[in-house]
Amino acid sequence: MTYSNGELVVVVDVADLDRAAAFWTAALGYARAGESSTYQTLLPAGGPGIEILLQQVPDRKQAKNRVHLDLRTPDLDAEVARLLVLGARQLTADPLHEDGWTWHVLADPDGNEFCVLQPPD
Repeated sequence: MTYSNGELVVVVDVADLDRAAAFWTAALGYARAGESSTYQTLLPAGGPGIEILLQQVPDRKQAKNRVHLDLRTPDLDAEVARLLVLGARQLTADPLHEDGWTWHVLADPDGNEFCVLQPPD
């Protein structure tokens, strides 16, 4: 995805590149591209979209993310179940509701929070 001055890339700090890449490629339907010892690029398998760059860092996640990914789905329960099988952890016991939206907060294997949302009907 481009914006007026270049390309948008979302960077996610991780402790283990292989583990994170396995989780996020399966979760998003992305494919690995161009790996180094510190970075792993993930690109949409089906064509254009936003690049995800996994960055291996030595420190562990300490506090709530200030930026996070939202995954929108027509079937909240099925998508949460699928992501849990892939290694996510569910952080909300009950779904959250606001303005017709329903969602759960999950964490990837590194503890990075993300939301899985079901839009209003």
